[in-house]
Amino acid sequence: MDIGGTKIAAGLVGLDGKIEHQIRVPMICNEGSATGMAAVVSAIDLVSEKVKGANGGVASVRGIGICSPGPLDPNTGVIINPPNLPCWRNFPLAAQVAEIYNLPVKLDNDANAAALAEALWGAGRGYRNVFYVTIGTGIGTGIVFDGRIYHGRTGAAGEGGHVTIDYRGPRCGCGKRGCIEVLASGPAIAKRAQNKLRENPGVHSAMLYLAGENIDAVSSEIVGRACEGGDAVAREVLRETVELLAVWLGNMVDLLEPDVMIIGGGVASILKPFLEEIRERIPACCVNLRGHEIPLLPSFYEANSGIAGGAALV
Repeated sequence: MDIGGTKIAAGLVGLDGKIEHQIRVPMICNEGSATGMAAVVSAIDLVSEKVKGANGGVASVRGIGICSPGPLDPNTGVIINPPNLPCWRNFPLAAQVAEIYNLPVKLDNDANAAALAEALWGAGRGYRNVFYVTIGTGIGTGIVFDGRIYHGRTGAAGEGGHVTIDYRGPRCGCGKRGCIEVLASGPAIAKRAQNKLRENPGVHSAMLYLAGENIDAVSSEIVGRACEGGDAVAREVLRETVELLAVWLGNMVDLLEPDVMIIGGGVASILKPFLEEIRERIPACCVNLRGHEIPLLPSFYEANSGIAGGAALV
């Protein structure tokens, strides 16, 4: 299961990492813990219906792996206080799911789990140390050293999306200023585009047409579509995003020097044409003289990395 701020994706995954079946349902994250839990149960039940038709039936399921935004405690299965899931504070999600379905349940940060899936079966396969980035409603990161997730002392390590690159910047949902999440996530891309359109009311942009002339309806998906069609304003927005990500990834190179860096998540497809440009900018943003040798790759699982990540945990 992959729990996000707006949706839950769940699927049946084989031991080889192949996703056999999958579904998506809305995540209700602003109406209390019970409503959020009901969305989780609904997703699992929908997958269970599909599993019944698979070879081996329900008995073939070995466990349930759950990816969620952090902070959380992977050792106890408790969701602590993720900015994008306000319905849950110190919520024992793994224990509640295990009690309902009588199966082993593993819980981890969504990016940690996705990083493990990419390291086991995806773009990171064959690399010793993997740094994974997921860009969507927020920005998450996962670090895999020698095939194991790096959790830190309490399980809270790897929150790279909340590394500040502008301490005077806008306030992030986590409470800090200038996190890369508040500057380069999907909503941040959309907001920057909206601001440019408001500041230049006479500008001609395909983004307005795609948004039905409603600036507030401009999304990161619309920015990507407009850029693909040659829209100058949309391209400017994404080039600014590229610059921000390069500065941040340069910091990650200096801190970790991984063997490979992988970018995934729902917004990754928008940035895919710019990956080479990001990689070319990184050496100027770090002191590591061999930073240019580190591959920057698109994820194998793309938007499905959370589903594969849950399976990797199990």
